[in-house]
Amino acid sequence: MIETPHIKCNKEDISNIVLMPGDPLRAKFIAETYLKDYNLVNNVRNMLAYTGYYKGKKITVFSSGMGMASMGIYCYELYKFFDVKYIIRIGSCGSNNKEIKLLDTILSTSSYTETNFSYTYSSVDVHEIESSNYLNEIILNKDNTIKQGKTVCSMVFDAYMENKEEYNKRLPKDIIASEMEAFALFYIAKMLKKDAACLLTVSDSLYDNSKISSSDRQNNLKHMIEVALEACLEVL
Repeated sequence: MIETPHIKCNKEDISNIVLMPGDPLRAKFIAETYLKDYNLVNNVRNMLAYTGYYKGKKITVFSSGMGMASMGIYCYELYKFFDVKYIIRIGSCGSNNKEIKLLDTILSTSSYTETNFSYTYSSVDVHEIESSNYLNEIILNKDNTIKQGKTVCSMVFDAYMENKEEYNKRLPKDIIASEMEAFALFYIAKMLKKDAACLLTVSDSLYDNSKISSSDRQNNLKHMIEVALEACLEVL
C-alpha cells in the first residue's frame, strides 16, 4: 500500500495510463458507463479514482479537481509514486476563436499561461509547454476532425475576472481555447519525462452567447471520452 498526502492505494491498482477528468462524478460516470470489472481505488478527499478494463485494456480514471494547483498535485503523485506513464486530461473549455464552435472537440498541442507555476515548481520561468506528440498522434489517428492548437491555462475562472477583455488582449493571438489545468499537467510530465495530452469539449465561447443543453453537453463529452478511451488501446 502506498499512501501519499492525497492518494492511498496499492501501486498495482493504478494503470500506467490514466484518463483525468476534473470532476470526480465524471470519473464515476466513465467507470460505470465504459469500464468492465472496475473498482474504486481512491477516495481520499473524495477525489474518486476507478480502475477497470476497456476492451481488455487496463485503464484508470482519476479525477484531478479544478485548477493548476490541484492538477499539479495529482499528476505529480501519479507519475512519481505510481509509475504512471501517460495521462490524458479530458475536460471542458471556452472557445477563443471564431472557428471553434460550441461542442467542438479540441486537442491542446501546447498550453500557455501567465502564471508562475513553473517558477514555483522548478525556479525556471516558462510560460508555454507542449503536450506529447506521441499521444497526440494516436488521438488524431482516432479522429482527425478534432480541432487542434494552443490553449491558455488560467488561475482564475474567466467569468469572475474583473477585466476579462484586457486579459484576452494580453493573450497570444493564436490561442484557440481557455481552460485551467493543462499547463500544470504538461509541465509536470515534461519534468518527470512522462507523456501528457489534453482533450477538451467547448462549453462556451467568446463569440457565441447561446447556451447548450445538459443533454447536448453530455453527448458531446461522450464523444471526447470515447476518443480518449480508443486512444488508450494504442498506447504501449
